Amino acid sequence: MLEVDAINAYYGDSHILHGVSLSVRPGEVVCLLGRNGAGKTTTILTIMGYLQPRPGRIRYKGRDIAGLPPYALARLGFGFVPQERGIFPSLTVRENLTVFARTGRGGAGSWTLPRIFELFPALQARQRNLGFQLSGGEQQMLSIARALMLNPSLLLLDEPSEGLAPIIVQQIIEVLLRLKREGLAIVLVEQNLSAAFAVGDRHHVMNKGEICFSGSTAQLERDDFVLREYLSV
Repeated sequence: MLEVDAINAYYGDSHILHGVSLSVRPGEVVCLLGRNGAGKTTTILTIMGYLQPRPGRIRYKGRDIAGLPPYALARLGFGFVPQERGIFPSLTVRENLTVFARTGRGGAGSWTLPRIFELFPALQARQRNLGFQLSGGEQQMLSIARALMLNPSLLLLDEPSEGLAPIIVQQIIEVLLRLKREGLAIVLVEQNLSAAFAVGDRHHVMNKGEICFSGSTAQLERDDFVLREYLSV
């Protein structure tokens, strides 16, 4: 579904990504792991069109999408959950969801308000509350739900468990597992190894803008050097 081929990315003159490559198949969860500053967020922002790969290629369902703006990628089937969540604080929960709604094709992948509220009961209870009135966990749920209202075929999430209580992290893990079972492809940037291991099919560990390990959960769990050197486990 998604092919990222040897992308490089810059902030001004600073060379951040060095030949990053990865792929995502339909219904697969691929995790990007690493310490702060490793290049994980830059990778996902480059995939989403906020940065131009220089050089490198990005293909989605066989189409070259490098350089397309984020709104064009959303129309193609991308859903993005940014690290800062990005909800509208002055809109209600319901308004945050409906302003982004896009009609799906029906079936399991068609996200509507009733399905969103079934997935996130807390949002249904708070649907008339404004965005700034939500807790951190509720805001994260709303950010994920808003991306789903685009009815994406590929969901990209940047650190969805950051700063949340363990019980909320577990709820988000269960949501991601359900989305995975329903066939949604997911790219997950995460520092919480337990969360990544719970949902991920394959993992890419990053360090200084490069991928230094690629493999399955079982392979990563057995690699003491990578866990100690790059993930501080």
